[in-house]
Amino acid sequence: MTRLLLRADASPSIGAGHVSRMVAYAERAVARGWEVVFAGRVDNAEWLAARFAELSVPVVPSAPFEGFDAVVVDHYGLGELREEVNAAGALLVSIEDDVFGRRAADLVVDCAFEPRPRPEDGSGELLRGARYAPLREAVVRAREKRSQGPDGERPRITVVLGGGAEWAETVSALLRALRDTRAPFEADVLVRGEPTVPEPLPGQEFRIAPPGPGLLDLLVETDVAISAAGVTLLELCCLGVPTAVVRLVENQDAGYRAALALGLAAGLGSADALDGRATETLGELLSDSAVRNGLSATSMALVDGRGVDRVLDRLEKTRMAE
Repeated sequence: MTRLLLRADASPSIGAGHVSRMVAYAERAVARGWEVVFAGRVDNAEWLAARFAELSVPVVPSAPFEGFDAVVVDHYGLGELREEVNAAGALLVSIEDDVFGRRAADLVVDCAFEPRPRPEDGSGELLRGARYAPLREAVVRAREKRSQGPDGERPRITVVLGGGAEWAETVSALLRALRDTRAPFEADVLVRGEPTVPEPLPGQEFRIAPPGPGLLDLLVETDVAISAAGVTLLELCCLGVPTAVVRLVENQDAGYRAALALGLAAGLGSADALDGRATETLGELLSDSAVRNGLSATSMALVDGRGVDRVLDRLEKTRMAE
């Protein structure tokens, strides 16, 4: 039996995206009959980490590399690990986002929409592009439910920024931009912390709640999402939810620009420079179904939800060739 160690962390500052990707790997590895262990912190991602218990995947603070056949690392704060992992008898699969989390590995995975050239560092096979994006099984199932599309009297909006309470001010600015479109809508705002909610205009409604396991149920019925340019954007693409995207942090810059260039999302700009153009972009998304349909079709064609299986297939072949 193949033994797989997953290594990642979540926290209010890191966000939950790394753990979300590890859940996707755990699901597909367990489906193959592999033995899986997750090592790391799950603060700020408890509702995602609950899936490990459902899969009978132990969650431990740390674990040695010995005794595993492969180690998947999804972490910006860890340095070079290949020599140590290989010495323990395991193959290293390293997930990176451009230069963030970059390290030499037996398999390197970068699921960016348009990965930039990568310098030679002695790594083995490079698996690059959105076809390798790790999506949880719940996302793939929601994609099927959403095939008929939402149908409501008022457009339904979901605002989801996966980081911690530090983004409450950004959410406040986004809600003001939504209000200023003067369009009617129902907005579910999933955020940690306490954003300032503007007084809605006639026909507008804001509902504030923390992120949780009901997110996908909301997205199945959502007409427009507002998201950061991180892991959640890949999930929204898989679902085909028309999305307005904001760049929260520096490591999202490449993904933000690529998403706009490929026609996958509408751009709201950087979190520290939101202005009237955000209101204009949101107003267009809410009022123009052709724009929404175009974003939906393009994103669903690019992100199909089968990324983890492609990576695990390559991992198995690499192990057999050893």
